[in-house]
Amino acid sequence: MAVDQENEMSAPTTTGATVWLTGLPSAGKTTIAYALAERLRGEGRRVEVLDGDEIREFLSSGLGFSREDRHTNVQRIGFVAELLASHGVTVLVPVIAPYVDSREAVRKRHQREGTPYLEVHVATSVEVCSERDVKGLYAKQAAGEISGLTGVDDPYEAPADPDLRIETHRNSVQESAAEVRLLLSERGLL
Repeated sequence: MAVDQENEMSAPTTTGATVWLTGLPSAGKTTIAYALAERLRGEGRRVEVLDGDEIREFLSSGLGFSREDRHTNVQRIGFVAELLASHGVTVLVPVIAPYVDSREAVRKRHQREGTPYLEVHVATSVEVCSERDVKGLYAKQAAGEISGLTGVDDPYEAPADPDLRIETHRNSVQESAAEVRLLLSERGLL
């Protein structure tokens, strides 16, 4: 037993971090997160992607899309992200999180716990996002089938000073993922 404890004590520690990718629907957040996760896993790193759609289904299924419900959803995701990151996991969070105050509350939670937090603005214009329209949301909104689409008829407060801003209409998915990886490296989080 003493040998096992000694091995655990001498094992290198891994610094975890939360990387929150915010941006409009169809901006490329999730695609970038999964590309980066694959690369980091290939390097032997512990990585989790907290996909906004999956979280909505399993952790926040009772919530709607009011400002209060969106805030609650972001705080739940932020709590899980910080918990994982505090245990050495690199947590990639491709979630719109449309309000500055909600994102700031998540950042402050991380700061209080001493857990690294980076905000990446996937700065894709609404025009490009509506052309991509990965989930058909922009078409449904234009047809009057849905309302409250972030960035169209519901607010999106873009970060004023993110840790990184990516313009996906100028970069490939792999280039965008590499930019986020470089940011993690520059901050000593890899």
